[in-house]
Amino acid sequence: MRSSDILLKNTKENMGKKQDRTGGLYNAIFAFIMIAPILICGCSRFQARSTFNEANDIFNQGNYEASLRKYERIIEKYPSAGDRALFEMGIIYAYPKNEQKDYQKSLECFQELIKNYPGSEYRYDSERMIFHINNVTMKDTRIDTQQTLIETLQQEVKSKGNEIITLQKKIEALEQKVFSMEKGPADKILIEKKERRLSLILNGKVLKIYKIALGGNPNGPKKRQGDNKTPEGTYFIDSRNKDSRYHISLHISYPNEIDKKRAKKLGVSPGGDIMIHGIKNGYSSVGDLHTEYDWTKGCIAVTDEEIEEIEKLVPNGTIVEIRP
Repeated sequence: MRSSDILLKNTKENMGKKQDRTGGLYNAIFAFIMIAPILICGCSRFQARSTFNEANDIFNQGNYEASLRKYERIIEKYPSAGDRALFEMGIIYAYPKNEQKDYQKSLECFQELIKNYPGSEYRYDSERMIFHINNVTMKDTRIDTQQTLIETLQQEVKSKGNEIITLQKKIEALEQKVFSMEKGPADKILIEKKERRLSLILNGKVLKIYKIALGGNPNGPKKRQGDNKTPEGTYFIDSRNKDSRYHISLHISYPNEIDKKRAKKLGVSPGGDIMIHGIKNGYSSVGDLHTEYDWTKGCIAVTDEEIEEIEKLVPNGTIVEIRP
């Protein structure tokens, strides 16, 4: 298993108080690996395969320093495979479980890859990693400042004593009342493709709004099977699957009669299996980052936490209106 792949197996262990700092970078690494799989190709890279495997086995054992040294030897012995070795080293230096992680060295690996291997298949992902690492570094400084302010405010709140406690109880009671109101089942789901927005509606009022990802070819209505488009029209939830490969899925009654007539006129199959679902199993740590890309085959995607909430608020038979 590659050092980059091992990140996928440790998602839940890296959540918590520091999630805002390292979690964003962790999810960024995750997204790059999910969207751009790493391949070994070329004669020299084929010869280096066993050494890559050794380096990754050492990484899997938690010996990150030894793994880095292996990759350095790969660069010396197999220069044509150096881009992949540099990419793996950059990942290890930024890996959240590496207690000796060093963002500066990670940046240097990606920068060297871009400089010395301008035609590398890892160039684009290295540029993205540089962007995200710089963002994390800037956010750390901002978060430290904000944390200091929060701690100061917390001390002020404590000094207010019973007055603040009473106010907090009132706020909690109000929040519970609002939550109870929102728990009523929605009577409509409104999906606005252009805005990448899903709204739960009850009696004409919006209960909650979610950011979404769509099919990889989102513009225009779905016309045929395999066009990667999200449908447009009026449908309803006709079934659900709590054991879905995408955490939980709510099946939409596509195709309707309009869709069927259009497909018949074109002489094609209209397709089916359009759902509102969560993230693919094993990839839940990507979280909100998934909305940066339209990555489904026509479905509407939200985070795992959001589909759990939606599933409870949307019974079978709920109207689904999908607008352009």
